Amino acid sequence: MLDAASFLVARNPDPDSSLPFLLRVPLEGGILLKARDRWPTTARVYCHPLDEWPPDAEIVEAVAVRHCQRRGAAIDLVLDRGRNNRSQIVFTKPNAARAGGRPMIFWQTARTAQRARPGQRVPTRRASELDEITIAVDTRERYPYTFAGRPVERTHTALPVGDYAIRAGERLVACVERKTPEDFTKSLIDGSLNYALAELAAVPAAAVVVEARYSALLDNQHTQPGWLLELVARLQVRYPSVPIVFADSRKLAEEYTYRYLAAALVHHAPDHAPSNDAS
Repeated sequence: MLDAASFLVARNPDPDSSLPFLLRVPLEGGILLKARDRWPTTARVYCHPLDEWPPDAEIVEAVAVRHCQRRGAAIDLVLDRGRNNRSQIVFTKPNAARAGGRPMIFWQTARTAQRARPGQRVPTRRASELDEITIAVDTRERYPYTFAGRPVERTHTALPVGDYAIRAGERLVACVERKTPEDFTKSLIDGSLNYALAELAAVPAAAVVVEARYSALLDNQHTQPGWLLELVARLQVRYPSVPIVFADSRKLAEEYTYRYLAAALVHHAPDHAPSNDAS
């Protein structure tokens, strides 16, 4: 008889299954899963629903539970032991572009979730609730953002400043300067970023988005430790109206650009923002 109050891990007696472990989560009458591993130690563990607990399953672990609660699409699980005690089971929504549109289940800890950074999937929520937005892309921009999957119409033009911009009529309302890690470091060292920020500061809303983490500035082997951080701090004090945003990756930098420009349009030119009315 299964212990209804404990978290159970057992060996899967099905020799043809690619998931060698079984899990029983003491929630909602018992959630049964097949799992690729017995604990997400180094990576997220893929799971699959289990219809029925086999009577001949060999119990590997039976651990008392301190906390088990569903929170949206995830289940928070805290076991009553010192190590390997906190984890989360995440139920993803069906995605036609992934796994044939099937929902997927992952068992993870805070550490393995950070390592996985699940494809850095970005949210699909419309920026500033706008049904559509037109973004001007500078003709000198190499490999520009496509804003795929977002309600964006792109136009290509020679921008006076920045790489991506929003206009209200002929007036430049907002712009974003995109920087790869290499380009950002180079512009810091040769001083060209200082002049770019001076131009950006003249626009009602402007930002610099970097396709890297802030910590990447510590990895430069050609400068003294902390020098690039010092340059960034000085520029931000000198041009406080132009934020320098470290967006971690190209995908998140694209997402930030889309949302920043949409928010700027609504704030600085609400009369030119597309209407969301259905009529």
